[in-house]
Amino acid sequence: MKPVDFFQIIHKYIPINTQSYHNYIIHVTLVAAYAIKIAKRFGLSKDQIQFIIEASMLHDIGICKVVDYKQELGGTLPYICHISEGAKILRLEGLEKHALVAERHTGLGIFKEEIIEKNLPLELKDYVPLTIEEEIISFADMFYKKDTARVWHRQTDEEVRNEISQFGEKHAKLLEEKFKKFNII
Repeated sequence: MKPVDFFQIIHKYIPINTQSYHNYIIHVTLVAAYAIKIAKRFGLSKDQIQFIIEASMLHDIGICKVVDYKQELGGTLPYICHISEGAKILRLEGLEKHALVAERHTGLGIFKEEIIEKNLPLELKDYVPLTIEEEIISFADMFYKKDTARVWHRQTDEEVRNEISQFGEKHAKLLEEKFKKFNII
């Protein structure tokens, strides 16, 4: 597997002289480190580990298109669109497998019913991690935030549980399954 120069891609979309870049790099590096720690428990191959590093570093690239970062990056879309926009960017870069991580990494996933119920600005389909690599990255991502006040803070298991419980019983149950799967409890 040929390594992906993820820094080249990040620098193409997020200017290095911005607070967003600073927060992004810290966030994705911490997510990658935690994802690798989890992945090693599963005896994944060298290629799988390399993919987890790359996809972790690129999973939030779509932030350059969302309004939350408008002051610096010029985004105009709602934050949730960072998943679909990130997938578009990575597909343009020829990285289909990485694009699927960007698209499916949010929490425990977003189901079609939720898109309808909450009127989310996403294509009507499930955005749920399917592969072990996608599951690991999305799980690790729940423990780290991108905002300046919390960028270095690793959320506790309880903080993650409280956050996920806001999305209903289905998500709370899925989270407990992930805690068991990844031997976190």
